[in-house]
Amino acid sequence: MNISFIGAGNVASSLGNLFANAGHSVKYGTQNPKDNQLFVADAISFGEVVCFAIPFSAMNEVLSANKELLKSKIVVDITNAINIADWSPIFLGEDSGGEQTARLLPESKVVKAFNTIFADVMKVDKQQFDGQKLTAFIASDDSEAAAIIKRLADDAGFNGFIVGGIKNARHIEAMAHLNIAIALGGAGTDAGFCYFQRKV
Repeated sequence: MNISFIGAGNVASSLGNLFANAGHSVKYGTQNPKDNQLFVADAISFGEVVCFAIPFSAMNEVLSANKELLKSKIVVDITNAINIADWSPIFLGEDSGGEQTARLLPESKVVKAFNTIFADVMKVDKQQFDGQKLTAFIASDDSEAAAIIKRLADDAGFNGFIVGGIKNARHIEAMAHLNIAIALGGAGTDAGFCYFQRKV
């Protein structure tokens, strides 16, 4: 598939490398492109799947400015509502970043995914813990889009796990805040969640 990342930081580049290693075509869009990067609008046009890995505080502006280009596209929200200075959470009450993205883009297929996975473990040699794959939790109201992102997560070496509709982004984002809190408490970012499901 053609996959675009808006943003080219650690998460975007690490996850993008995993997708590229799995045979997908990956491009990166930034406001001030350098090297092989594209302008944001060009990257959006390229991608069948458009992944947003930018600061949460920038999402409203960037999504609103590119709403028309994002129509009918699968939009993956990888953001977490945090204060960049210290990684502390921004509490959204009975809401989530994923739901906000879905409201801003009613004609896009919005998926919340990959936000519980640190960039440090988006590496081929760090994706498994005691033989278990890291879980990539996926929430979306569009079942077809969710299934496509699950396949991409599996392609990238994770265990893609669909948890239901976009409202469950609240729980996924809470897990991300917990992951960050544990890391800041001294555990570091070479860590992640592995969901166990007993097969009957």
